[in-house]
Amino acid sequence: MIFARLSRRAVLPALGVLVALAAPAQAHGPTPQKAEAKATIAATPDAVWKIAGDFAGIGAWHPMVKAVKAKGGNVAGAERVLVLEKGEITDGLDDVDAAQRSLSWRLNTENVEALPVSFYTISLSVNDAGGGKSEVVMAGRFYRGDTSNFPPDELNDEAAVAAMTAFFEAGVNGLKAKAEGK
Repeated sequence: MIFARLSRRAVLPALGVLVALAAPAQAHGPTPQKAEAKATIAATPDAVWKIAGDFAGIGAWHPMVKAVKAKGGNVAGAERVLVLEKGEITDGLDDVDAAQRSLSWRLNTENVEALPVSFYTISLSVNDAGGGKSEVVMAGRFYRGDTSNFPPDELNDEAAVAAMTAFFEAGVNGLKAKAEGK
């Protein structure tokens, strides 16, 4: 071994260099984040699905959506542009399952000023809660708005989680209000 011929004085600094080179870097890129919101709605699942199941209809019940421009209908591949308070984002519809009363979509075109995320996938499901009621779940996985190792506060993981949680909560509560006629 090469270290056998070196003095202890020479070996220790050499080992220190090797350990430093082998250590993983402290900075890393983004990791996927998650958020979810639920609401129990005093309406049947079919009645709630009639409102929530229209991909282009989100503007009628989500208070953060000021307007919607949609094309492609209610089938996989359809797109919609959501006009939010601070700008527009574009979603692409991935799946509609009317029998299971669920939709899933992804972010096609980001706008970190409108929503501080660089990508997301979202699902919305309407489930039978019994007694003529429904449970709506809006959940998603996403990445922060700035995917560099050292994002500014307004585009970091915490900002992304807070924004998506607020978006989901406003959505399920808006859907509840619409379905319950409030």
